[in-house]
Amino acid sequence: MFKINTLKKCAMYFRTTIKYTFLVIISMFLIITAVAVFYKPTYAVSVNGEVIGYTENKSKLQARINDYMEGNTEEDIAFAQIDSVPEYTLCLLKKDITANDEEIYSKVTENGTKYYKYYAITDNKKEKAYVETFEEAEKVIAQLKKKKSQNQKDVGIVEKYDTELKKFTSVETCVSKLYEAPPKTTTTYMASNTNYMQSVNSGNVTGSSSRKVNLGVALIKPISGIITTRFGSRGYGHRGLDVAAPSGTPIKAAAGGTVTTAGWNNSYGYMLIVSHGNGVQTVYAHCSQLIATKGQSVAQGQVIGKVGSTGNSTGPHLHFEIRVNGVLQDPQNYIY
Repeated sequence: MFKINTLKKCAMYFRTTIKYTFLVIISMFLIITAVAVFYKPTYAVSVNGEVIGYTENKSKLQARINDYMEGNTEEDIAFAQIDSVPEYTLCLLKKDITANDEEIYSKVTENGTKYYKYYAITDNKKEKAYVETFEEAEKVIAQLKKKKSQNQKDVGIVEKYDTELKKFTSVETCVSKLYEAPPKTTTTYMASNTNYMQSVNSGNVTGSSSRKVNLGVALIKPISGIITTRFGSRGYGHRGLDVAAPSGTPIKAAAGGTVTTAGWNNSYGYMLIVSHGNGVQTVYAHCSQLIATKGQSVAQGQVIGKVGSTGNSTGPHLHFEIRVNGVLQDPQNYIY
């Protein structure tokens, strides 16, 4: 008798469990169906913690914003900088509410700062005229050399990035403006265009070497961006490589080592020097923020600072140098 009662109780418990389980499943199905009918998955877009709209395709929207920042939306723009990068949060939105990608894009980019790229022709380091392309600047230099202009050794090319576009001058007008007739009694050496290019590429920098030496360490790019000034350019010898990127872009250590300098250094602005051993050093200048500190050991790829425009700088970029026992090396012999 006891066994029969126990079996009856088990059967009743089993039926009750089945009943409630079925009710839970039905309830969940109804909830999911209601959500699917009345709501749709989307992304809330916020800037500085404030929601500015909704998008159904965050990848497409962000790709469009990236195109704006990389200067792909307008022909004359080199790149653009925005105040804050939007953040995306997955949420459910009523189906009768539409996404507003166009409005979001306008709000994100409306206060963006656009940077134009052009080239200044300098005489004794002073900007005298402006041209649109590097090819035009080379033609000016070549014609001044061909004409044996007395100031040919003082004339150089500076790659510029600015928020305002300068008024461009034709090659012929530049040559006419810069040309200085040599004294009749003086024989002026005329360098060929090939020699000029070799001078630019080798740097013509005091205490520099264009010969690739073995560093004994493999380097990685500290940032990705547009190369704006190469080693040895600007006529008077550029000490490193300038790579333009939006302000705040993380700067990574090109190789593991010890931070020997971290602070303000006049025209370099906020800068870091990392020693990698065997006399090899890398320099990171014009930073907006220094994350690594003097004496700190850093690993390759570790973020040590952020891109800025401090010191003698015309726009946000990283000035990157490689030194071997104090001798400057062309970074493009190793990376970029």
